[in-house]
Formats: sequence, structure tokens, C-alpha cells
Amino acid sequence: MKTLYIVRHAKSDWGDEALRDIDRHLNPRGYSDAYFMSKLFMQHYTVPELMVSSPAIRAFSTALIFARTFKYPEHSIVIKEEIYEAGTDTLKQSILAFDNNKSSVMLFGHNPGLSNLFNEISDSCIDSLPTCAIVGISFDVKNWNEINKTEGKTLFTDFPKEFKP
Repeated sequence: MKTLYIVRHAKSDWGDEALRDIDRHLNPRGYSDAYFMSKLFMQHYTVPELMVSSPAIRAFSTALIFARTFKYPEHSIVIKEEIYEAGTDTLKQSILAFDNNKSSVMLFGHNPGLSNLFNEISDSCIDSLPTCAIVGISFDVKNWNEINKTEGKTLFTDFPKEFKP
């Protein structure tokens, strides 16, 4: 059994138009949502064995906040360049290459790629993952490279707005 947790980066700051897209950081709501959602995850689910992130500052910052909450070693977050601005095929190739010794992986990235990926590999459909959304998908397989052979079962979809007044 393999479990994939997909996390869209938290809300980013658009205040400095001179920054390149990859360098945009989180805004105050983004930081708040990342801490809130990581704590919520900890209350209900098992901490993943591996965390993988896009190199974009907003995605990596979100991953760092989750790692701190989980007491996961920050230096162990794997940064994969190809996740930044990736489409479904590239994201799937990344997943297929995950270490088979890890049964659960948390992937931090971007839309529209993550939403499209979720819709393609799970038994559910989402129009668009909001910022700092977390979804869980389980696969009845032994190896990550087998997920193309089965449809994943959606375990949960948690969006920040569902938990805030």
C-alpha cells in the first residue's frame, strides 16, 4: 500500500512585481494557513515518510512549515526542480520514481498541475485545489511505479476554508 499526500503551496505574496515567479514568498495568510493545516494534518493522519517539494520559495516554505510541525528533519525535504510548473505527466514521472521503501510521501507543488494530477490518479475530481489544500490518495500497490495500473482511492480532501469561520 502506498499513500500520496498532495499539498498545494500556501497563499503567496504578489506585492513585489519585480520578483520572479519562482522567488515569490508566502503572504501572512499563507503562513497562517500552512501552520494551521499542518497542525490539523498531525491531529488526524500519519506523518509522511518522505517530503518532496518544488524549488519555488512558496512551495518550499510551505514544506518547511509542515516539516517543523511534524518534527521532520528539514534537511531531508527533497527538492525536485521538475515539479515547478510541472504538468501531469512530469508529476507522475516524479511519483513513479519515489523510493519504494517509503510507503507515504507528501508532495508540495503548484496548480494547475496538482489539480490535474489528482483528477487523473484518484477516484475523485476537483475543479481546482485551493492554496494550502491537502488531499490524500491511497494505492493498493507495492511499488510507486505501479500507480499507473490502478486508480487511487481518495482518503480525504482538506481545504483551509472548510475549517475557518
